[in-house]
Amino acid sequence: MKCLAFKTKSPDETVQLGRKLGRLLEVGDMVALAGSLGCGKTWFTKGIALGMGVSSKEVVTSPSFALMNEYEGECRLFHMDVYRLETQGDFLDTGLDECFDASGIVVMEWGDKWPEILPERRLTVAFSIVGEASRELLMTGEHQRVSEILKGLEPGA
Repeated sequence: MKCLAFKTKSPDETVQLGRKLGRLLEVGDMVALAGSLGCGKTWFTKGIALGMGVSSKEVVTSPSFALMNEYEGECRLFHMDVYRLETQGDFLDTGLDECFDASGIVVMEWGDKWPEILPERRLTVAFSIVGEASRELLMTGEHQRVSEILKGLEPGA
């Protein structure tokens, strides 16, 4: 398993790290975000969207109630938030899993709930709150594609 750790000191730094990741993502990639409420998952997703070429005028918000927002950039971004779903069955009943095979990139908040149903080709980003605005992000994955992504995020890359 490949892993890489980062520390951000502000929401803006979290957005900038997401933007760097967004520039590296390709159609078929999935990013599963894990962490408590208010830890920066949506800020990070805003950065991913910017890195993918989604207009800075587009308002990227957490789809807590809609379950998924779709954005158009260099390719489609499917931004999911499964916090309110109780079970794996609830998730499958929504049909959101069909996006895993769609022509786009999936970012799923609370993506650690049911890892067994997620694609193997996924980068998991675990957020930890380490201060009022500081966050630690641990990025991990086993797929070869994740190794390529993490190599592009290494300092000096």
